[in-house]
Amino acid sequence: MSTPTDRTTADDRPAPRGDEEAERERIVELARATGGGSTLSEPAPAPTFRDGVTAYLQRLRGGDIGSLPALLGLAVLLVLFSALRPDTFPTALNVANLLVQASSIIVLAMGLTFVLLLGDIDLSAGVAGGASASVMAIVLGQAGLPWWVGVLAGLLAGLVIGTLIGLFVARVGIPSFVVTLAFFLALQGVTLQLIGQGGTIAVRDPVVVAIANGNVPVALGWVLAAVAALGYAALSLLRWAGQRRRGLTRDNLGLVLLRVVAVAAAVLVVTAVLSENRARVPSIQLAGMPWSVPLIVVLLVLLTAVLGRTSYGRHVYAVGGNAEAARRAGISVQAIRVSVFMIGSTLAALSGIIEASRLNSVAPGSGGGNTLLLGVGAAVIGGTSLFGGRGKVVNAVIGGLVIAVIANGLGLLGQRAFVNFLVTGAVLLLAAAVDAVSRRRRTAAGR
Repeated sequence: MSTPTDRTTADDRPAPRGDEEAERERIVELARATGGGSTLSEPAPAPTFRDGVTAYLQRLRGGDIGSLPALLGLAVLLVLFSALRPDTFPTALNVANLLVQASSIIVLAMGLTFVLLLGDIDLSAGVAGGASASVMAIVLGQAGLPWWVGVLAGLLAGLVIGTLIGLFVARVGIPSFVVTLAFFLALQGVTLQLIGQGGTIAVRDPVVVAIANGNVPVALGWVLAAVAALGYAALSLLRWAGQRRRGLTRDNLGLVLLRVVAVAAAVLVVTAVLSENRARVPSIQLAGMPWSVPLIVVLLVLLTAVLGRTSYGRHVYAVGGNAEAARRAGISVQAIRVSVFMIGSTLAALSGIIEASRLNSVAPGSGGGNTLLLGVGAAVIGGTSLFGGRGKVVNAVIGGLVIAVIANGLGLLGQRAFVNFLVTGAVLLLAAAVDAVSRRRRTAAGR
């Protein structure tokens, strides 16, 4: 009499050695017959171009729109202002000025992206940048130390500010709105004490001044542009090939190549425009991309890799999506919360240094006014969710360009300042509304 353990079937007999493909097909068929219980699965079929477009449209209908509205808005603004002011807006001189003006806001928004991914807010980011820049200016001017010591001192000041904020929020349990509001008020007092009422500190170090006012040599600019375009193409294709090799769901190769071509074209066109001589006097040579542009590109690559390619980045998204579930999964929620404020304030310090370089000085009001609002607006307009868990560093770049183009274009049209505030506020409100609607659609779609 046989027992259940004695029974064998034809499907249970081991496959002949060396016939690995037949064995894999047998396991896949068994998985289908038993409802997919096997750990192995059939490789995902290669999607056609039409399949890729259809899948993308389905993601859009499901609320996963990413930075698409910001990209479309940026394209519309560029075309509109170029048509209204063809003799000034698309010129090399104005493009270079626009990029320099956007640099500090973009870097500030990059840091705020990490904070927003957790659903928190940092109201002190702008004035933290001003206070850190004042520390750098004092180290350079009064102490007379080298430029790199001053820059490190400024970044260290930002790191200390972020650490204190993170400890109050994560360890003490005070809401980030309250903590950063208190730091917003206190840091203005710190800057005022360091600089003095009505005074300014000049920033004259040639290296620091060149961050926003210097230009990359034209030949080197083309090399950097080629490296950026080829690097993006290589990473995109390697990622697609890896997904295909592992049998994972992937985009159509045609769509991947289309993105690569679009990014490469944008990089090369901007480089070509910035390589023109934009000096008003023909005898003076003023060409090349501002140094702040490759600085932002380097930050974009590094921070994108941190969020998308490391366990730390996955933990940030996990805590932002559901902090309690992340805690139960063994993630140190408190450590992640402290770390994002540290990153945010350090990048705010770098933003303040770039702005000090652009203005060649630091004043008691540096980082105040609407600096913070523009930084938050850039991140949100670019596609980072205010509800946490969704967003990318590239959103800060796109949103920062949108804000800079609005200010620059309206200025060239001769509009008064209040129009700029009204338009920027309306765009921010629209971006927040799109975020809220997209979140509801993702919830309804079960994403």
